[in-house]
Amino acid sequence: MAALGLGSALAQTSASPGADSGAATQWGLGVGLDYQRRPYRDFDDRLRVLPLLMFENRYLSVLGTRADLKLPSQGLFSFSLRARYALDGYEADDSSFLAGMAERKDSLWLGGAATWRAGFGNLSAEVLGDASGHSQGAQFRLQLDRRMRAGAFGFTPRIAAHWMDRKYVDYYYGVQAAEARTGRAFHRGEDAVNLELGVRVDYALTPRQSMFLDLSATRLGNAIQDSPLVDRSGLAGVRVGYLYRF
Repeated sequence: MAALGLGSALAQTSASPGADSGAATQWGLGVGLDYQRRPYRDFDDRLRVLPLLMFENRYLSVLGTRADLKLPSQGLFSFSLRARYALDGYEADDSSFLAGMAERKDSLWLGGAATWRAGFGNLSAEVLGDASGHSQGAQFRLQLDRRMRAGAFGFTPRIAAHWMDRKYVDYYYGVQAAEARTGRAFHRGEDAVNLELGVRVDYALTPRQSMFLDLSATRLGNAIQDSPLVDRSGLAGVRVGYLYRF
């Protein structure tokens, strides 16, 4: 979940108004600041500073922690093979409540994505599997967004549903028998659906320079809320960044 915000925000910020991203090679560099509450009890939430990379041509799109190999489009529909690196892991010293828990690692996810560019907005879907083998899980995300412009500003509200299978939830939110303690019972995860509302605001400083602000609120699925590791029902995220296109 943690990797989605900056990649999504960068995707809109990197788009030149009226330009065909497949017509010529574009690339850019920047920096992003990402602060998102983690759901774990007593977690040491930190502001992350992340380098931003954007590369786009007819065949390949790289946006932050996401890379797409483009497939042939069909009218208003576009398709791609997708790789995404997700920063979902934790270490036991990230929280006093997690002491004695085994490390949960970040993962590389592989799969596919499709987007329908309809008159009412963009409806996109992605299905991914854990290629790192840490959780051996799968996830599916469905998102509707619409970009609106006002001078140098762009506004993109979105709504999304994010399904994670039981293997994903059990790996990141479960408690194994050897990890159980007083006040932290053994727990097996089940599949869950998170619901997200968000908005991205981007501003073109110059034809080559842009900044963005991304705000999000996520309601955690019931199976995640049921975990003894979790002490909240929702998360908030704030991301800002700067991108220079060459």
